[in-house]
Amino acid sequence: MRKKKIYLDYAATTPVDPRVLRAMLPYFSEKFGNTMSLHYFGQEAKEALEESREIVADLMGAKPSEIIFTSSATESNNLALKGIAFANKEKGNHIIISSIEHSCIMESAKWLERQGFEITRLKVDKYGLVDPDEVKRAIKKNTILVSIIHANNEIGTIEPIEEIGKICKERGVYFHTDAAQSFGKIPIDVNKMNVDLLTASSHKMYGPKGAAALFVREGTKIEPILHGGGHEAGLRSSTVNVPAIVGFAKACEICKKEMEKEAKRLIKLRDKLIKGVLEKIPGSHLNGHPTKRLPNNANFWFEGVEGESLVIQLDLMGISASTGSACSSEKLEPSHVLLAIGLTPEQAHGSLRLSLGRWTRKEEIDYVLEVLPKVIEKLRKISPVK
Repeated sequence: MRKKKIYLDYAATTPVDPRVLRAMLPYFSEKFGNTMSLHYFGQEAKEALEESREIVADLMGAKPSEIIFTSSATESNNLALKGIAFANKEKGNHIIISSIEHSCIMESAKWLERQGFEITRLKVDKYGLVDPDEVKRAIKKNTILVSIIHANNEIGTIEPIEEIGKICKERGVYFHTDAAQSFGKIPIDVNKMNVDLLTASSHKMYGPKGAAALFVREGTKIEPILHGGGHEAGLRSSTVNVPAIVGFAKACEICKKEMEKEAKRLIKLRDKLIKGVLEKIPGSHLNGHPTKRLPNNANFWFEGVEGESLVIQLDLMGISASTGSACSSEKLEPSHVLLAIGLTPEQAHGSLRLSLGRWTRKEEIDYVLEVLPKVIEKLRKISPVK
């Protein structure tokens, strides 16, 4: 039996905040209407939907009419890339992304390539940063879209989005950022950031799964990828998931009030964890930028250790974490993000991501710093990767 249950995988998903759950509950039973219905029940649901739209828009400095609700960040990212690509193919067929995007951007780009679009994948430096000058050099006459992740989901590096956005604006190119990991954790203003499209996700910020948003700036030329009853201004047909959207909005409301204080608390814990790991464990290395990183992200690679074994051993000690390796892959391929920052496949396989959250406490970090060095030492003794 595990003596402890310490969750340090908040970047994968977050528990629903009890305050969020309370806000959602009436919309499963009492206020169950379809937002497209004209009667009382439908209009009650519609009102909740539009109030939620205002709250989500407020957290990113957008107009409510610029928020399109989707089922996931994956759907939002697919809509951003494919919707812009097909709506603007008369203007051009060139799209720029970074080499450290989330797999849903990477796979959408591969699919678009098969449809005849040209994709440029920008390299990053050892910290995972995209150079804005590289973006400037990559833009051509037929470039229609640039999509750069706001903060990387694995290594936590925060990109110079405002600067890149300014370049895109000057060149008349649409700019999208995937902010699934950053929304609700650090301040976001779509106007200051010069973005035309931005992806946000509910379940990364203590809201429920099944709700996300795509900010689409007014006047942006975009095609829907789902066709049907014309929901969400015709951009996302599907019966609206009102309970999840209400929960998403409540999560945004809470983050707006608590974000600044919570970020300071998490940075303190994150830095304690990073310092402790690097000091206590020989042959340990930090992945990502030392300071330009999310408040809750700590990602390491360890010499002579295999990541999946490390995650399993920590789980046995009551610590839930993740590795950069794609452990669901049959080929067990190393993370494309870690390879992009210059790690070898062997080094990438020795990675560990510890992501903190709302219920992480100092005592839990102390426990990790007590257990992790012992687990690493044990694995190194039996590891074939020496």
